[in-house]
Amino acid sequence: MYINRLLLMELIMRSPTITGINVNEFISQYGDNERYELIDGELVDMEPTGTHEQVAAFLSRKFNVEIDRYNLPYFIPHRCLIQPLSSISAFRPDVIILDENALKNEPLWSREPVITLGTTIKLVVEVVSNNWQNDYARKYEDYESLKIPEYWIVDYLGIGGKYYIGSPKQPTITICQLVNDEYQKILLRRGDMIESKLFPSLQLNCDQLFSFVK
Repeated sequence: MYINRLLLMELIMRSPTITGINVNEFISQYGDNERYELIDGELVDMEPTGTHEQVAAFLSRKFNVEIDRYNLPYFIPHRCLIQPLSSISAFRPDVIILDENALKNEPLWSREPVITLGTTIKLVVEVVSNNWQNDYARKYEDYESLKIPEYWIVDYLGIGGKYYIGSPKQPTITICQLVNDEYQKILLRRGDMIESKLFPSLQLNCDQLFSFVK
């Protein structure tokens, strides 16, 4: 654990940031700006690309089909921040599935699209971009602490560190599923089927997500 902590801090320090902003300031100034998120009190440019947005939109469409098919009390918000009450971060996930029945317990939701409780979140997806360190390290730790049941890291370019996706590096989808309050990771690559505990009937192949890269 000590070694992992050192690695985490090193990765965070490499990420491009602008310092000197708190959560309230971030929500007020950047809440509607989907380009930025706040990590440990530092403003981070998410650096999205068109392909990045295609992958996220494709997953949202697939998830919505399952939600409609089984009439589940879930939905995917267009904009949403995850702001753990015990931290000075406000994450902006690429895809997040919320439980409508749990929203009544959210202290900020009636005023702004901010989620503070892990019990409201059924699944979260981060599509990896240049700031891959945050997806594999910082967010992984906080999403696990929030006890979010399922976390997908979609590295369609295979740009994450070898520590996370192995060597030689290649496009990889990491499925993190909460077991006894800790994430168990499954690494999937070309040709592999994706299995989701939230959507057991989901028919999705890794190649469908990797095909956006020409």
